[in-house]
Amino acid sequence: MFTKPRLMAFALATSASAAFALPAVAAGRPFLDRFSSIKTIASAVPVSGNAKGDQNPYGVAVVPRSVGRLAKGDVLLSNFNNAANQQGTGSSIVETSPSGRAQVFAVVPRPTATPAVGLTTALVALRSGFVIVGSLPAPGGSSSAAGAGALTILNARGRVVETYRAPDINGPWDMTAVDRGTSATLFVTNVLNGTVAAKGKIVDRGTVVRITLSIGSGIPRVTSNRVIAGGFGEHTDPNALVVGPTGVGLGANGVLYVADSNGNRIAAVPHALTRTSMLGGGGVTVASGGAINDPLGLAIAPGGDILTVNGADGKIVETAPSGRRLVVKTLVANGAGDLFGLAPAPGGNGLYFVDDAGSGAAANSLQVLR
Repeated sequence: MFTKPRLMAFALATSASAAFALPAVAAGRPFLDRFSSIKTIASAVPVSGNAKGDQNPYGVAVVPRSVGRLAKGDVLLSNFNNAANQQGTGSSIVETSPSGRAQVFAVVPRPTATPAVGLTTALVALRSGFVIVGSLPAPGGSSSAAGAGALTILNARGRVVETYRAPDINGPWDMTAVDRGTSATLFVTNVLNGTVAAKGKIVDRGTVVRITLSIGSGIPRVTSNRVIAGGFGEHTDPNALVVGPTGVGLGANGVLYVADSNGNRIAAVPHALTRTSMLGGGGVTVASGGAINDPLGLAIAPGGDILTVNGADGKIVETAPSGRRLVVKTLVANGAGDLFGLAPAPGGNGLYFVDDAGSGAAANSLQVLR
């Protein structure tokens, strides 16, 4: 993303949120202070097949267990653009090993009821071997044509087994999961509630949806679907297609953290696993402005700190749950529009992230900070 979002003020919507106290600063050395070098692992661009040339990797997910074609410790990457670099038209998921071996895990076909596929940052890999990816289709790469999209569930061999649509799933932009093996809870940010009709104007209708899955021997089944937070600013943008709530991660005590790109802040949604009512006003502000500069991808570091990558300058920021800023590092110099998904490496031995632009071998690639 290239346009720096303007700051916005948010009001708390419920007495429960007003009483919420942010957790204390995590003890110990900041996670990002442990690492000083960056290495390119592999390109995310398929070199053959019907998704050849897909680019603009968004989602990053580490495979937790070897099942089917999935190898434990490999990293999955979802592409948002096609070979013509049209946003909202990418359909490939690439599997990359830590040593740099890359292969196409899956190409998501266009569902009958959807005009296109545009795989987003919403990507998770479950211990059961199922992979779930969000799609925000934009035929021709035009925001005016953007559609609600869906969540697609694939098995461990890369085959689509289910496509989940619901009124609350409207432009799924990012996602995190609590994986219990036989069940999983998904938290999905959505950015298209009234956005296209507003034609670039900001609408405060971005949401976080909590979805519970039952996972048996067959296809995962949705057992509940609830909007747990709303009121996030969102709008269409010629450079980014859509700007709205993006990265999401579950921290200690059931607090869900959201990268509010439009509001230039990190927001918190307390009691995210058990909440029965929607928290309005875009949640509780944890930190805003300063080094936080169009936050996109978000992950929770070992120890509980919040990691966000900036869409406006190529930097990563580590923030304590209390809101205290701990570390700022440059991942991509002059990297406006380059960063999206990220995920801590197994054992906390580094941080995986995508470089959506770059040059040479670093272009459209998976990188690791170690």
